[in-house]
Amino acid sequence: MLHPKPHEYEGHQPLLQLRGVCCGYGGKAALQDVDFNVARGDWVGILGPSGSGKSTLLKCILGSAEVYAGDVLFDGESVGRKRPRIGYVPQLETIDWQFPVTVEQVVMMGRTAENGWFPWFKKSEHEAAYGMMERLGILRLARRHIRELSGGEQQRVFLARALVCNPRLLLLDEPTSGLDIKTRDEILHLLDELNHQDVTILMTTHEINAVAAHLPWVVALNGRVVAEGTPAEVFTAPVLKEVYGAEIPVTTYQGMTLVAESPHHLGQTRASGIIHSHTHNDV
Repeated sequence: MLHPKPHEYEGHQPLLQLRGVCCGYGGKAALQDVDFNVARGDWVGILGPSGSGKSTLLKCILGSAEVYAGDVLFDGESVGRKRPRIGYVPQLETIDWQFPVTVEQVVMMGRTAENGWFPWFKKSEHEAAYGMMERLGILRLARRHIRELSGGEQQRVFLARALVCNPRLLLLDEPTSGLDIKTRDEILHLLDELNHQDVTILMTTHEINAVAAHLPWVVALNGRVVAEGTPAEVFTAPVLKEVYGAEIPVTTYQGMTLVAESPHHLGQTRASGIIHSHTHNDV
């Protein structure tokens, strides 16, 4: 039995429910028997190795992965029967940066779910897009091509696209992947601000210490839900071994549970081999 999050004790219906979900592509399951809830106001991190099904889980919620068993409910209704207000930020690596489109045009794409692909938008929709770009600090970049931006600016553009439709749930796929430490910190602080403004967040990450350790709730995934809870509850040697298939030491620093990655001393090994080789030749 998985531990409920604090919000779920309040007696409210979860915003998102996954009930015994089996999903994947082309008839092949990538995830089996997935059960967990996301309450309004939650910020949940989906953690797991490459190929564990993190991205598939988000696509299942969006309705773009095949569901073979179970159900995905948004506000108590199956996502297959309605168009829920969900914003989605894909991995930056999956985007075609050569596509000739400006920042403003990308953000306006966030309105097409309601409008369809019309060649025009209402004045109020343009104003909403400008307001969102200003809120995320990218209004000055509105006429710039997306390929000309830094990684942090690109991430903010796709956040603006996801948020301009006023979503009740924001899905992010590896939002800090490939970003430098400063930019990653800025994105996490921005997400924290959004979460405090009543945006419910579900995001995937492979970064344990840099991202997952700072989140209020974590779901560990590897083809199925291995564990969920606070980082202190999930970051244990048995759970991490089941998720990653390796012995991973865990430590505590200033009250925070962290994973201690053991160095392999590759340089030292190489040096030892060279010394051994020279000694052999000298003999």
